[in-house]
Amino acid sequence: MAMPSPVSPDIIGQGAPRIDGPKKVSGAARYASDHHFDELVYAVPVTATIAKGRITSLDPAAALGMPGVLEVLHHGNFADQVEQSDPDAGKTDETRPPLKDERIRYYGQYVAVVLAETYEQAMAAAAAVKVSYAAEQPDVHLHLKPEDPEQVDTERGDVLTAFQSAEVRVDQTYTTPVHAHNPIELHATVALWDGQGFTLYETSQAIMNHSKVMAQMLGVAPEQVRVFTEYLGSGFGGKLWPWGHSLLAAGAARLLERPVKLVVDRRMMFQTVGHRTNTQQRMRLGASRDGRLQSLQQDYLFHNSRLDTYKENCGEATGFLYSTPNLRAAWSLARRDIAPPTSMRGPGAVPGLYALEAAMNELAVALDMDPLQLRLLNQPEIDESTGLPFSSRHLNECLTLGAQRFGWDERNPTPGSMRNAQGVRVGWGMAACSWMAKSLPAEVRVELTADGRARVSSGTQDIGTGTYTVVAQMVAQLTGLPLKHIDVVLGDTRLPPGPMSGGSMATGSMVPAVQEATRNALGHAMQTALDVHPPFKGRRVEDLSVNEAHVHLEGQAPHSGIGLAELLTTAGLEHFSGSGKSAGSDEIEKKVSLHSYGAHFVEVTWEPEIARLQVSRVVTVIDGGKVINSRTGRNQIEGAIVMGVGMALFEETEYDSRSGAPMNSNLADYIMTTHADAPDVDITFLDYPDLALNPLGARGIGEIGLAGISAAITDAVRHATGVVVRDLPVRIEDLLESKVV
Repeated sequence: MAMPSPVSPDIIGQGAPRIDGPKKVSGAARYASDHHFDELVYAVPVTATIAKGRITSLDPAAALGMPGVLEVLHHGNFADQVEQSDPDAGKTDETRPPLKDERIRYYGQYVAVVLAETYEQAMAAAAAVKVSYAAEQPDVHLHLKPEDPEQVDTERGDVLTAFQSAEVRVDQTYTTPVHAHNPIELHATVALWDGQGFTLYETSQAIMNHSKVMAQMLGVAPEQVRVFTEYLGSGFGGKLWPWGHSLLAAGAARLLERPVKLVVDRRMMFQTVGHRTNTQQRMRLGASRDGRLQSLQQDYLFHNSRLDTYKENCGEATGFLYSTPNLRAAWSLARRDIAPPTSMRGPGAVPGLYALEAAMNELAVALDMDPLQLRLLNQPEIDESTGLPFSSRHLNECLTLGAQRFGWDERNPTPGSMRNAQGVRVGWGMAACSWMAKSLPAEVRVELTADGRARVSSGTQDIGTGTYTVVAQMVAQLTGLPLKHIDVVLGDTRLPPGPMSGGSMATGSMVPAVQEATRNALGHAMQTALDVHPPFKGRRVEDLSVNEAHVHLEGQAPHSGIGLAELLTTAGLEHFSGSGKSAGSDEIEKKVSLHSYGAHFVEVTWEPEIARLQVSRVVTVIDGGKVINSRTGRNQIEGAIVMGVGMALFEETEYDSRSGAPMNSNLADYIMTTHADAPDVDITFLDYPDLALNPLGARGIGEIGLAGISAAITDAVRHATGVVVRDLPVRIEDLLESKVV
């Protein structure tokens, strides 16, 4: 079967504008909380003001007597409406349903929800619900000691013996604090119950999983829960799995038999919808005098809630990033009276690579060696954690090209020795990075219609990263249609099952399914033409092509054949359709090691006279496979780098040891990177297709940009000030102790 020429020879890789952009800038794109229905009820939760203890009394009488209030739900009248989460029925990070009992396990836990005719009435009534507690002293401190048995991620050789005999050693502990998710769009649910099933408009990064979990916990069949997420105002992992507010809204809709809207407020975003747990990582690196690693040991801890099982997988990249005969990564956790943690952009690898890359930079100092050369010297030939070959690994080129673009060879290694053109002291630092490359099962349907358009549909979602556009580009490559003639339909669980948008896996997962579905739709059109168009009698499908909405003989002008509209009419069809499936990468991962790689080079400026530290410039080179859309790809790395500045210099959630409350649960006190803090950024994609993963060789790039960047920043801070900071975020107080003149 001859495939049509693409609309542009470089449509894959082109920086095409987002096809959903006009809807977003015009306000036509509807997010979860934008949906409004007749007789809509507003729900406002009441949250616990203690972190540990139990409810002794809950009096809703005053609230129930207020205008517009319909009901107040609490554990006494709602606990039997939902069931405990079943791990086999989908993924969630908080297994205990809301309002399940009178026990309080973290500050901000839902203890009631007020349902009223207006949002203002619900807010006023929520403040009137009287709750008394028997409070216990919570444990929210974040200095960790192992409480659960140690578990090993990966191990080879004898790390202790090798470390003790190493000529040069680094033995340091690195910490990262609790980070809060703060996407622009708040978590929200609009729930409808029609007597037979639920329709949920959700803020979800995984609608298929969301449907499964909600069905199980609401006690209905999976087909009775339909979930929509057409647009998402970012999630960064916090919207991967369902949270309690969704169950509250759905349960309330069933009880009242009216639509219910529940929007989590900004304060609750710090309490009830997950966070990145803090980490405490002891790194022990041993090397010979010439810089070759002899041993690498990572022992890491993180906190978890009292009931749940989330793991912050800090050892994700440790086993394969560098070559060493002796390696061990192991972990344990400490339970605290804090809400359940969850995934945050680059979960595990981001804090894990902060510690590993910071330790590598300290080892370079101990060796009196350039940190770039140390990394180049210790590159493995194979994945030494599995013995498998790498599917595609170009980390050396990332390092060398990044150094060239940054001007690294001009670096004077003496701390405090360098100035910029304005005479301001500068520091330079660098780090490597990595992230998994994995794909998930996916299904896609493509339809070619009489008006010369293509409709492609799948039950995945676009979380703001450009999935609508890259899917359209894949179809355009095979059909020859311009992007404006391709309609992409996502975000509905009634569509063919699609992958979650997490782990930078959605795009790579969609490639094989989109290609198969598109080819099958084209094949359907050409086979139909052979059957009903007399001039093609005796020809084969291989003799035909589809271009400009016409089926024609290969090598002839498109309009010499038959138009799709006429062909559909002749055949009595509404459209030509094709379906496609992707099995995911599980079998591929048994044969090759799949990962993306990169390198960051960072410049900071330090003005000790006014105690001002700023990240001024970043050069990043990414080996992320074939980049389908260079514009959205660059945007992903830019956003990750800005988040990395926040991780290194600003972000930290602090808890009140008395109440267990997150003290800075607002955007005034939880400091994030602003435009004024954002550095100049130079991003390069190597663009080597990884054909082991999918036919286009595309790997995910949403999260790798955040991995490693904080270690490059702290290395630059040391170079500028002489102060080694191991506990993030960097504080000005740390730097005021600098002895560098």
